[in-house]
Amino acid sequence: MLVGERMSTPVLTIEPDVPVQDALARMRKDKVRRYPVVDRRGKLIGIVTNSDLMNASPSEATTLSVWEINYLLSKITVERVMTKNVITTQEDCPIEEAARIMADHKIGGLPVVRGESLVGIITETDLFNILLEMLGARKAGVRLTVELLDQPGKLHELSGVIYKLGGNIVGLGTMLGERAETQTVTIKVKGVTLEDLKKAVTPIVERVIDIRETSVV
Repeated sequence: MLVGERMSTPVLTIEPDVPVQDALARMRKDKVRRYPVVDRRGKLIGIVTNSDLMNASPSEATTLSVWEINYLLSKITVERVMTKNVITTQEDCPIEEAARIMADHKIGGLPVVRGESLVGIITETDLFNILLEMLGARKAGVRLTVELLDQPGKLHELSGVIYKLGGNIVGLGTMLGERAETQTVTIKVKGVTLEDLKKAVTPIVERVIDIRETSVV
């Protein structure tokens, strides 16, 4: 899965000369937490977040009256508070690489560029939705989490057991195991009972960490 397949497009953007208070009002109306900032030619020149706007304040604010503060706030523009060195990605970037960049840099969104053109944005919300899909969170079934040896063929063996039971895997995720030689596997399965699935997989896994029936709310 690539960024271009899951990014939001077209992108809601803002101009650098917009007053901070107007930008906040627009952000609330659009129900977003960040805007890529573009110049008159549409070139990406920065990014501004809800926190940037909320934390904007005139210098020496403590010595000013409320009226003076509000007046000065009306003069502070997006350009003053935006981040100028924007971390970006491309449409052909693997989605997990984009997630790694966001996690490493502690940011909630990545503008997607094609050359100098802004073509989309991938956000933490997009990644959450992908996680929901991967683990079958919106589908009913039996949710099974096991500790499995991190060896060739072990995942195939597990899926083979489910196939023999007549089950259909509708969600799957693999994570690091509690030990260096294991991995943690979570599977959502339809068409099997909890009891049959637990009985069938127990002999081939290191241990069953969790198993439960799930429904769609």
